[in-house]
Amino acid sequence: MTTDTRKDQAQTGVPESRSNEQEAANRRPADHRAEALRAAADAIARADHGDPFAVLGMQQEAPGRPVEVRAFVPGAEKLWVIDSATGEPAGEAERIHQDGFYLAVMPDRTERFRYRLRARYPLATQEFEDAYRFGNMLGELDVHLLAEGTHLRNYEKLGAHPREVDGVAGVSFAVWAPSARSVSVVGDFNNWDGRRLPMRRRVEVGVWEIFVPGAHAGQRYKFEIRGPNGNLLPAKADPYAFQAEMRPATASVIHGLPSYEWRDLEWQSRKVATSDRTAPISIYEVHLGSWARVPEEDNRFLTYQELAERLIPYAKDMGFTHIELLPITEHPFDGSWGYQPIGLYAPTARHGSPEDFKDFVNACHRAGLGVLLDWVPGHFPTDPHGLGDFDGTHLYEHADPRQGFHQDWNTLIYNFGRTEVQNFLLGNALFWLDHYKLDGLRVDAVASMLYLDYSRKEGEWVPNKFGGRENLESIAFLKRMNELVYGQQPGAMTVAEESTSWPMVSKPTYLGGLGFGYKWNMGWMHDTLHYMQNDPIHRRYHHHQMTFGLIYQFSENFVLPLSHDEVVHGKGSLINKMPGDDWQKFANLRAYYGFMFAHPGKKLLFMGGEFAQWSEWSEARSLDWHLLDQPMHRGMRDLVRDLNGVYRELEPLHKTDCDPSGFEWIESNDNENSVFTFLRKADESGHIVIAVCNFTPIPRYGYRVGVPLPGRYVERINTDDAKYGGSGVGNPGGGIYAEETPWHGRTHSLDLTIPPLSTLILERKAE
Repeated sequence: MTTDTRKDQAQTGVPESRSNEQEAANRRPADHRAEALRAAADAIARADHGDPFAVLGMQQEAPGRPVEVRAFVPGAEKLWVIDSATGEPAGEAERIHQDGFYLAVMPDRTERFRYRLRARYPLATQEFEDAYRFGNMLGELDVHLLAEGTHLRNYEKLGAHPREVDGVAGVSFAVWAPSARSVSVVGDFNNWDGRRLPMRRRVEVGVWEIFVPGAHAGQRYKFEIRGPNGNLLPAKADPYAFQAEMRPATASVIHGLPSYEWRDLEWQSRKVATSDRTAPISIYEVHLGSWARVPEEDNRFLTYQELAERLIPYAKDMGFTHIELLPITEHPFDGSWGYQPIGLYAPTARHGSPEDFKDFVNACHRAGLGVLLDWVPGHFPTDPHGLGDFDGTHLYEHADPRQGFHQDWNTLIYNFGRTEVQNFLLGNALFWLDHYKLDGLRVDAVASMLYLDYSRKEGEWVPNKFGGRENLESIAFLKRMNELVYGQQPGAMTVAEESTSWPMVSKPTYLGGLGFGYKWNMGWMHDTLHYMQNDPIHRRYHHHQMTFGLIYQFSENFVLPLSHDEVVHGKGSLINKMPGDDWQKFANLRAYYGFMFAHPGKKLLFMGGEFAQWSEWSEARSLDWHLLDQPMHRGMRDLVRDLNGVYRELEPLHKTDCDPSGFEWIESNDNENSVFTFLRKADESGHIVIAVCNFTPIPRYGYRVGVPLPGRYVERINTDDAKYGGSGVGNPGGGIYAEETPWHGRTHSLDLTIPPLSTLILERKAE
């Protein structure tokens, strides 16, 4: 029997071809949606979807239409959507992708509702919150300020922050990766599976964000990033991580910014005075990893707590005013001493937790010690988990290696012309001063930031827009950093390690300076150390290496640094730089320290120098504390303690460190005897200090020194005193009275015995 199609058509009144077309048309939207969803599910399963919140979570085609929930739950056998209000299933999901993409369509639900997911696995059933039901984490103002590069508390929004959202505890993650095709957060909370938690892209600012319910402090994490070409990059540590794993592991650790009960109100009340140009500032430079170790426990590091118990009382007893820490920002390689940091917001895990470090800072303050951080904004390492090629592009660094790569250190250079990069670093500077209450930043390698041709040959650098060698973007960054520090953190100081003659490094920006509070006097250090290394018989020919620094001394606010850089890389220790036999080496170094503490300028001494360690410093082992069993080393330590004491006690030795009115040469040209004499004063009150330095092993008897005022002059320091290991030559008794014998152009003079290889510091006592 055959079918009469013409009869069917007549009965329906619709030609067959038109009926088929209509049926296809009715199917087409649904088929198109299904095809698009399958493609999206496939991209999610490959961890390669740039807009996961448009696919996952609760979706609705239009108001009034049924809602559906989509979830990617690998390994689940079944999945249900649970109504959070009732705890009852609202729908069962269908697996539409073999890797675990589920779709739950709920025809009877046309209003969005709070829900959870219940997954049945082969061995268990779990119920959990869906990360894709939560909205934006960054507010509109945050987005605006981040895009503008003016979010000075950016660390409160970027990174990982434990918080509660809509009554649910979890962690919000945010990372800047504007050129990435997709970004996922991976960690202990999702089995390090980059398919599980792809992040939302905030296109306005290039930040990816997500709230992860159930994640918590202490869990490890990284970011899995696909570059713009779809290439999967090495998993990246969080640039804003507040804690990191102990090396050699490289993951970030969820920590957040928990409140801390500071107990340093007394210190904070006088903090402003401690950093003033008129204050005594004597800095003990310390590498925490090698100040002391625990050799009987596999040579392990001291914890922050152990350092607080041992280092702080020692530094206080020695009379230092500040401890300066070689970089403790997290770094992967011990041998970099911290100068190749990756975790700029995390104190290194080598010594403990962030709270442990806060305890250390708090203990310093309670002991009356300021804490300075050696801060490194000039470069960063190329380790694959770090900032280099962060989103598949040269995001933090310059793309051109002539601008973005340090040949000397094999490190990358920040692109200071990018506002977001500047904001990253400016926020970091303020973070340490605000969150950890540090008292200042010593900025490393400033010269490398100022010059485009730093350590480069012709043709290896790119001139600025005016054709010059000055790095205009870096200069603007340094000025802005100093303006923010001094504007927002009263009492904080910034110190530049700047080794060239760049003008006005420590002058305010409104006068055209860079705005630093202080600058290391590298010229003084090089000249005077070179002089001291000469045999005394030859010093007469190098006499003005000791005086030259006074020509420019008051052009900047100087710190006199005998830093770690002078006792590494084959340079030998300070004591080993000194000429002569062992006795003369100690005498030379004692005299040099006396000269340094009497000389204008704030003071800095690297650990081990205070007791004349023989060995060159190594970051891999403890200082040689056993040397203090020997009298000469104890004597050196005692001298440094006493020098700190008189430097702090006597206003003429510190109040005019940065003021030319407080210094006068008495005799700067006695090269035949290698003797230097000068005067320090704080004001016109008559309280003066006289320094007399003899850099030969010949004692000088009856050496006359002109002084401006009568009175009794008392030896406060004699570096040749027997208690320091010296010969005991000097001017004992109650002091030397000035005689009315004009000398050196002054009305009175002192008849002195000057010990060999020594410095005398004499205080005038008016009577």
